[in-house]
Amino acid sequence: MQGTQRVDKLLSNSGFGTRKEVKKLIKSGAVKIDGAVVTDSGMHVNPLNSLVEVGGEVVKYREYVYVMMNKPKGVISATYDKKHMTVVDILPDEYKCFNLFPVGRLDIDTEGLLILTNDGQLAHEILSPKKKVPKKYYAIIEGTVTKEDVQSFKKGVVLEDGYKTLPADLNILSSEDISHVEVVIYEGKFHQVKRMFQGVNKKVKYLKRTEMGKLKLDSTLLKGECRELSKSEVNLLKMTNHSNIN
Repeated sequence: MQGTQRVDKLLSNSGFGTRKEVKKLIKSGAVKIDGAVVTDSGMHVNPLNSLVEVGGEVVKYREYVYVMMNKPKGVISATYDKKHMTVVDILPDEYKCFNLFPVGRLDIDTEGLLILTNDGQLAHEILSPKKKVPKKYYAIIEGTVTKEDVQSFKKGVVLEDGYKTLPADLNILSSEDISHVEVVIYEGKFHQVKRMFQGVNKKVKYLKRTEMGKLKLDSTLLKGECRELSKSEVNLLKMTNHSNIN
């Protein structure tokens, strides 16, 4: 049945509890569809065309949820891990029913912008190497970053395994024994920013992602905090612009 889904799945995904809890809710007679009480949790409903109510509360259906997180250090970009706290673990309870997953990864000691969603197609578009979605980072570097490093990044840096990265943009904010820089990369290789600086004999001391595509990290979000994206922000996320690639 195209466009429909089980009523228990719909309510669970809308934050009314686990599937088991929702089944009990339905059996109690608290759920109505188009004014009629429903007791069959397996009944299919089109959430876009039907009025679904729980205890008199109208269910506002959302197929996809998009959350921006300011990821803190010490938390890994995964849905589950035996040893470490994950970004899903620190989500507010209101989002845990949506089966969100992180779009790409940030290292355990890297902070900043991370998107969590249940929209697999959008995640694929953002992460596809063909799209070359820009990702901007602020970094503190051990060592004096030079104009020669800027040129090396512009040409692409050969990593320790022999892989040559795509051209990247390196902007020097301050250059001393400890340098402050901004970096824009157009791919997402493992530990890429750290390995690129290793390739020019520098070491990353601190790394924070500030932008992904046209979307910027909300500066009001404290470390570990998150919020849903607005419609305009979702549209920004969907706009993949790689015109800076040579």
